[in-house]
Amino acid sequence: MQPLSAPCPAVMIPDATGSNAFSAAYKQAKQQRVVFVAVERHGPRWTVKADAITAPQHFVDDSAYDAIRSAVNQLIRTREIRPDSSAGAAYCVLYDVTGEERARELAAAVHGALYGDLEPLARAVRKAS
Repeated sequence: MQPLSAPCPAVMIPDATGSNAFSAAYKQAKQQRVVFVAVERHGPRWTVKADAITAPQHFVDDSAYDAIRSAVNQLIRTREIRPDSSAGAAYCVLYDVTGEERARELAAAVHGALYGDLEPLARAVRKAS
């Protein structure tokens, strides 16, 4: 597995489909002390996950959390993701994304926001509107 960059471009987002792949991707992020990000396939749909607990030294400011929560709410309103998707203080999950490419785009955008670059997230959400 390649080292994760921070933030991680869409093409490098790990596919964590299956418990072994998820465990390996999470372990790698934890060992590298970077924010975990991955996509998982669930039938024809995809899930995006990001978790800052793997990067204990990394500080995410309130504006990033606000932007991510706002993006999740907008994606729920436009029905691009399920209503039980969420963005918390350390964890973000987006359920029922249509297609791997879109899941990777959203994962990279969330990951970028967690590292302070909010523009990819804003662009990704505008696509849903």
